[in-house]
Formats: sequence, structure tokens, C-alpha cells
Amino acid sequence: MAYTQPADYQQRPILIIGAGTLGRRIALMMAAGGGEVRIFDLSEEQRGKAKDFIEEQLPKLLEKFKTGSKGTITLSDDLAKAAANAWLVFEAIPEKLDLKKKIFSDLDRLAPADAILASNSSSFPSSQFIDHVSDAGKARVVNTHFYMPPTQNAVEVMSCGVTDPAVISTLIKTLPSLGGLVPFEVHKESVGFIFNRVWAAIKRECLNVVATGVSTPQDIDKIFLVNTGAPFGPFREMDQVGLDVILAIEEHYAELTPSLPAGPRELLKKYIAAGKLGVKSGKGFYEDYPDAAKKH
Repeated sequence: MAYTQPADYQQRPILIIGAGTLGRRIALMMAAGGGEVRIFDLSEEQRGKAKDFIEEQLPKLLEKFKTGSKGTITLSDDLAKAAANAWLVFEAIPEKLDLKKKIFSDLDRLAPADAILASNSSSFPSSQFIDHVSDAGKARVVNTHFYMPPTQNAVEVMSCGVTDPAVISTLIKTLPSLGGLVPFEVHKESVGFIFNRVWAAIKRECLNVVATGVSTPQDIDKIFLVNTGAPFGPFREMDQVGLDVILAIEEHYAELTPSLPAGPRELLKKYIAAGKLGVKSGKGFYEDYPDAAKKH
């Protein structure tokens, strides 16, 4: 059966699975569209931090884009209750394939039959974790890869291989009304999607330059800013994302392409072993994030 967009979707909640760094930012953008936004996470601490972040940032977002209205935030540790009547679900859990397979199997059973089931995975195409999703359910599974909203408001939309075209068109149509998101359709399944394929090459070579002793993270960022005019460099960006997340992505790429240099991954492991995960731990390649760490 082809997917049919629910006529009453504007009156139904949007569910975010995972209240971490990206999950809470996705929830922020959804809240800018008004209506109810539900956040599911087993960690009470993470749920609380997510709500605090959204309540602090939402007025600024609405003022910046001069559009939308303030939505309501509901927190939950019960997936069945959180998924009830949702029309759109975004998964933003850690990049572990077994976890993603389980959550999509659960959502296939618990979410309404017309709900879109979207993954924010940055390294796994959604075709890789729909093994236990029903044949009918596979047609509503899709990748919606966000970056670091609201400052980076692009979102890539990619089919799981059998996604109903109506799901893609619905997302392309509705996402711009949610905090000024700018959607881009990925026309063919791609590990890394569009921007991340370019970013991965830059990031990996920057790490390799440091790993081989050619330069430092700070100097690489400085020369990057001088030559490109960008507001921040690759190492600042990696600190924002989280070095543990960067390592998980790099290890996945290495599994697909064993010839990739090991130096970048070994460098990341040294920082992580020292407790330097980036902004969320207060230290990463830079060590000037003491206040930011308290918010993660």
C-alpha cells in the first residue's frame, strides 16, 4: 500500500528518539513549527537537558526567522506512549547498527501506520537497518540527515531504497516551515550523503596532518579561516560534533574502505582516552568550553 500523508498531520505530534546533542537540536527546529514535540530518551538527565536547551533557544530561533510559533515539549521514557498518534518520527540515537535495527523494528510496531520513520544517521543508509521492519513499513522509512541546527540548517533527505516517493515529497515540502530548515534530496543512496562525503575527506586529511606531526589543530584552523573565509575551522567543528561521534563515523568508513589511513582514528582515540570529547566534555582539540559542557 502506498504511503498517504495524514490529512491531520498539523494537529499531531512529532517524536524525537534520543535527547543528545543532535536530538535536542532537531527537537528545537520541530518546536519552531508549533504543535507538540515529544522527546523520548531513557536518561532522565538527558531529557531534562534537552528541554532546558529548547526553552532557552526557541525564542531566539523564532525571532531570527520571523516565522513559526512556539511548540510544546513533552518528555517520555515510554516509547509506546511517545509514539502514539505521532505523524513523524526522527531517530537520533548513537551510530550503532544493532540499536538502530531494534528501534526501527519497535517503531514499525508502535507508531501509527501512516507515520514517517526517519533516521538522522550520518553514516548508515537507512536500508541497512530495516531488516526487521515489515514490508509495508519499509516504504515509510527514510534518512533525514541534519547537521548542527539552528546554525547549520541544511537537512538531506534520502530514500531507504524502497521509500514511497510521497514520503520524500512530504518532507521536502514541510521541513522549510520548521525553523527555516533547507532540505536537499539525495538522488541515489550514498554513505555520507552529499555534504558529509566532502566534509569527511577534509576532516580526515586534517586529522592526518596532525597525526603525522606536520601541524597542530589550532594552526590548521587558522590557515583554513585565512584561506576560505569560513567562520570556524575543521577542528572547532569536530569539537562541536563530539570526537567520540567523529571516531564512530571514521571507523564505519574504514570498515567500508580498509585502505583509509589509521592515523586519524588513532589520534581521535588518544583524545577520547584522555576524556577530551569536545564541547560536551569541556575539552577537545580546544580546552575553552567550560560553560558549554554544563549544557550537554
